[in-house]
Formats: sequence, structure tokens, C-alpha cells
Amino acid sequence: MEVSNRSLASCIFCKIIKGDIPSFKLIETDFSYSFLDIGPLSKGHALIIPKKHADKLHELPDEYLADAMPIAKKIAAAQGLDNYNILQNNGRIAHQEVDHVHFHVIPKPSASDEEGLVVGWPAKKPAMEELKALHEELVHKLNKL
Repeated sequence: MEVSNRSLASCIFCKIIKGDIPSFKLIETDFSYSFLDIGPLSKGHALIIPKKHADKLHELPDEYLADAMPIAKKIAAAQGLDNYNILQNNGRIAHQEVDHVHFHVIPKPSASDEEGLVVGWPAKKPAMEELKALHEELVHKLNKL
């Protein structure tokens, strides 16, 4: 596991990976560690965390990202889920509570707001000219990466 000394000392997920904090481990690979959430939104809510500490998704090497989604798929399949969310947040105002990249697999057993993820979707209606300008800007920046 590649983590800084600061991260090992203070990051709860780094402590779980290291075994300093117990967890209900589901799947572990060279790049990822997954376990049941102890504060679940619904039965079977699980977390997948990269073994390399990174605060945000764009800071994490691709091989760690590529490893996470097949694990999410296996966790959903093992539970026989038809309805579920895969959630990943970056930054406090985007609802990230732990500063270590992580993915949630959250079963949605019913249409009720009583369990599972509850999502608002404040869709906007931008002008086509704005979308075109944004598209051109993003394509230009993506081509530089």
C-alpha cells in the first residue's frame, strides 16, 4: 500500500487497509479493499477503497480505478441486486466525508426514501450556445491530457 506517513497516521481508510481498524472485508486485491459499511443506507451497503491513498479521484492512478468497478460489479451480483447506486464523491460540498477515494455500492430495495440512496437532480436548461462553447473548451483541454 502506497500512502504517506501523514495518511497512515490519520486516515481511517488507510487504518482499515492496514488492519489497525477491524472491518467486514468482502474482496481484497493488490489495488483495492472492500468491506461492508458500518453506517449503511441499506442492507448490503459496501465500500471499495483503493490501497493507494488519494484524496480525490483525479489524483489516483488509473490502475486503481480500473480495479474498483469489477469489484463493485461482483458485490452487486453477489447480492442479486437489480436496483443499486455506485456513488463516488469528491470534496466536502460534494458530500465526501472521508478524504480517501472510495466507492459506495448502495442497494436500493424499494422506491421508498426510507432506505438506499435518495438523490435530488436539479437539472438545468443551458442555451445550446453555452453547451457548444463548453464542449469546445473541454475537448481542447482533454486533448492536452
